[in-house]
Amino acid sequence: MLSAFLQMGKNLKTVSPFRFSSFLRLEEDPVLALRLFQNPNPSSPKPFRHSALSYDLIISKLARAKLFPDMEQILLQMKQQRHRFVPKESLFCHVISSYGRSRMPGPALHTFDQIPSFGSLRTIRSLNSLLSALLACREFEKIREFYLDLDQYAVPDACTYNILINACCLNKSLCDAWNMFDEMRRRGIQPNVITFGTLISALCANSMLDEAFRLKEDMIRVFHVKPNVFIYTSLIKGLCQMNELDLAFKLKDEMLSDETVALDSAVYSTLISGLFKVGRKGEIVGILEEMRGNGCKPNTVSYNALIAGFCGEKEFDSAFAVLDVMREEGCKPDVFSYNVIIAGLCKEARLRDACDLFEDMPRRGCFPDVVSYRTLFDGLCNGKEFKEAAQTLDEMLFKGHKPRAVSVQKFVEGLCKEGIVELLGSVLNSLMKGNAIDIDTWKMVIGIVCHKSELLKTCAVVDSLRMA
Repeated sequence: MLSAFLQMGKNLKTVSPFRFSSFLRLEEDPVLALRLFQNPNPSSPKPFRHSALSYDLIISKLARAKLFPDMEQILLQMKQQRHRFVPKESLFCHVISSYGRSRMPGPALHTFDQIPSFGSLRTIRSLNSLLSALLACREFEKIREFYLDLDQYAVPDACTYNILINACCLNKSLCDAWNMFDEMRRRGIQPNVITFGTLISALCANSMLDEAFRLKEDMIRVFHVKPNVFIYTSLIKGLCQMNELDLAFKLKDEMLSDETVALDSAVYSTLISGLFKVGRKGEIVGILEEMRGNGCKPNTVSYNALIAGFCGEKEFDSAFAVLDVMREEGCKPDVFSYNVIIAGLCKEARLRDACDLFEDMPRRGCFPDVVSYRTLFDGLCNGKEFKEAAQTLDEMLFKGHKPRAVSVQKFVEGLCKEGIVELLGSVLNSLMKGNAIDIDTWKMVIGIVCHKSELLKTCAVVDSLRMA
């Protein structure tokens, strides 16, 4: 798209802001879009006057790509054009949300504070964007500060209270969540399905099923709000956790009787996990058949529930068979699929099989993540396969992943107790290079070596580190 635009620029003396915006919209590469924006009309000596739409487009593209320094430069440039146009509040909402997704609460707050300086008005929409960004960053105290001065910024709406209720639930303050719900009603703000879904999910997560079902009845009878699939899934999951499978199936049947609620794979995946948990795996075939009959094709989450269930039953051949079925049906296993099997194999001390699957993951089109490395490393350490554990540790650190501190201590302690000095020196050196060793581990090494009075081994470790 950039080359086409440059070619057009050779044939035309000038490009209109409207046509330029069209080219900018079509350019998918944010870096090329930025180059296009910075040099819109190279054949003309006159400065190009970007439209409000052009600024909106480039800032949105850079925000999505997390190119925040470049985005901030364009924002500053746009600010100098406030005598020509006033940016829409929605643009700042997009920027704030992008910072929230990137776990950058400071810049999100700064953007919100700067909105008036662009000549734009701050309404409840930008406040809600900020509260949502702060929630993504788990900035509960900052959210509370805004709540205490809520009316200073805007008149809150249902979205505002949904975010506040969710923050209370995530902060394990169910009492505060209920207070928010009551305050919402006192203000005359009608709760919606998201409000009830958030509260019911939190109640189920805290094993307060009686309260969750009462709230479900109230939302229908008092507030005339119908449950959605998320609410049903939360209730079914809560019932399965309490081993109330019969009630869970009744609730699933209630969903089937409501034509406005479509069952999804999450419901069936939850039921599959529940059946494994209570030893009723013989019913799973029927669940899968019903699932397909209702037009709900099994997906990765569904198959992962099967894999986890079979691994829990130590039926690894069945778990591997699920991987084969997934490939045959065009459903690609994800890293969780493999991690569950690797964890199960390690737990049963089938370390060779775990290593083989781990090494085979790239060939299968799925690369190990930090959980894969940590799981295999811990399994090898528990099995006292120190040489293989050291190789896995080196690869893990090379990939930029870090082992758990407790795993490092356990591994180093094992090397010290076994007196494997040469490998210990190499491991300590790797941990130092990867910045993955803490002072407690060093104290443990020195303490164990000195306690045994193995001066030669101490010197050997030091020499090994010096040579590395």
